[in-house]
Amino acid sequence: MDPIQALSEIAFWLERERAPVFKVQAFRRSSAALASLSERELAARARDGRLKAMKGIGGRSLEVVQQALAGGVPDYLQNLRDHAAAETFSDAGTALFAQLRGDLHTHSDWSDGTTSVQTMVQAAAALGRDYLALTDHSPNLTIANGLSADRLAAELDLVDQINIDQINAGDGGVRLLSGIEVDILDDGALDQQPELLDRLDVVVASLHSHLRADESTVTRRLLGAITDPRTNVIGHITGRLVEGGRGTRPQSQFDAQRVFAACAEHHVAVEINSRPERQDPPDDLVRLAIDAGCLFSIDSDAHAPGHLDFLRYGAERAAANAVPVHRIVTTWPVERLLEWSRAGR
Repeated sequence: MDPIQALSEIAFWLERERAPVFKVQAFRRSSAALASLSERELAARARDGRLKAMKGIGGRSLEVVQQALAGGVPDYLQNLRDHAAAETFSDAGTALFAQLRGDLHTHSDWSDGTTSVQTMVQAAAALGRDYLALTDHSPNLTIANGLSADRLAAELDLVDQINIDQINAGDGGVRLLSGIEVDILDDGALDQQPELLDRLDVVVASLHSHLRADESTVTRRLLGAITDPRTNVIGHITGRLVEGGRGTRPQSQFDAQRVFAACAEHHVAVEINSRPERQDPPDDLVRLAIDAGCLFSIDSDAHAPGHLDFLRYGAERAAANAVPVHRIVTTWPVERLLEWSRAGR
């Protein structure tokens, strides 16, 4: 097995298990440290002991490389694969997951993600995605290194270049969509310049502040974002956290009937956020949104390559609540998706 691929795959599975970032990054650093070495040079350094002395190569990474060079799947990687394979999903959830074509909510190291845009795209390709929306945060969310107007404009140039490079390489690859996870401000406005939002393929609008405000305040803010013609998706609508390293957080209170009626009227999708710690919205609100006639977007909210596989959890919840497949926008082909997402621009 290729040692560099083995190290990268280990990082992927650790991310999927939500292992500590430092543990994941150790394997990504090891993979990067070896990337410039030829196969012959790597093997030579493993034989004569120089590999052990290389910066970025720890004891576990060294063991993985040696076992991969010996021709087998490293034990550490096999254990991670086995653990992932032991997860069980319903037939309905598995069938829905197979119909998902893309993901409209992902992050890179331009804001608070852990890897480059290119690495996220490569992982999406390996998972068989047709398209991936890059939705780094907006400037108001300073804790997440939100993008200023100038930085967002620069990121849009990168998105264009990545798509051009894939075309020039003769590789259809993953269509990278330009996007943003834009903060919903206190007055319901979107936290980015309108002319920049008009250039994007996908706008996910989310609440990240004052989540414990009273029902009327939260309702007003959500309605402000939903009625903005640039908004495509309302992300993690209740803001709740049900488990995980950040602790728990109760869901925001809002007039769900008014909010979901507005989503249906303005063709704004309600996100089914696939992150295990969010599971947002809760099942009762998913069912209310179905009854209201809403569209849905099953998204990973990935902040690392391994998180992209969280879509399995979102598909499982959507199937359990009998969300109509034809109303899940991330099952649509990219041409139809863009016709919908850009309709209000």
